[in-house]
Amino acid sequence: MADPSDLLIDRTLVLLRHAKAVPPETMPDLDRTLSDRGRADAAAAGRYLVAQGIEADLVLCSPSTRTRQTWKYAAEGGATAADVWYDRRIYNADSDELLAVIHEAPAEARTVILVGHGPGVPWLADELALDGTSPERVELTRKYPTTGLAVLHHQSRWADLAANDCDLVSYTVPRG
Repeated sequence: MADPSDLLIDRTLVLLRHAKAVPPETMPDLDRTLSDRGRADAAAAGRYLVAQGIEADLVLCSPSTRTRQTWKYAAEGGATAADVWYDRRIYNADSDELLAVIHEAPAEARTVILVGHGPGVPWLADELALDGTSPERVELTRKYPTTGLAVLHHQSRWADLAANDCDLVSYTVPRG
């Protein structure tokens, strides 16, 4: 039987920026919670994932309170994942650091959702997406607000994923 890491299979990467959090001056940044709007928007992101038929094999999530809550409320909105990994490297990461985390996803995972922060998540979406002229791609590069969500398809191994390897399937900003 072939090693899954050697197969070119369709893979989906979802890049989700955390939902709206309370203002930074209210508590330490790592501990910031979601606002009421953020909880509603995160649930809307979960409903969007369900509507698109996206079921994650793995969620890679920053350990910050607001990213953990974003995934929690997305799951309450119906999003599913076989496993969730909390990785400190995602917090305040740039696109290269985020890509290093994604490179460690198991070869058998077909769908990975990364829940992280700006500006790293928007930078990574821009770096990975191949098509530079679609209206969704132009919008993605102009603004990637809280709860911004990019769905990318590729056939690379997770360990080999690189710039311009992905097709941008959709870009949306779910609101609750």
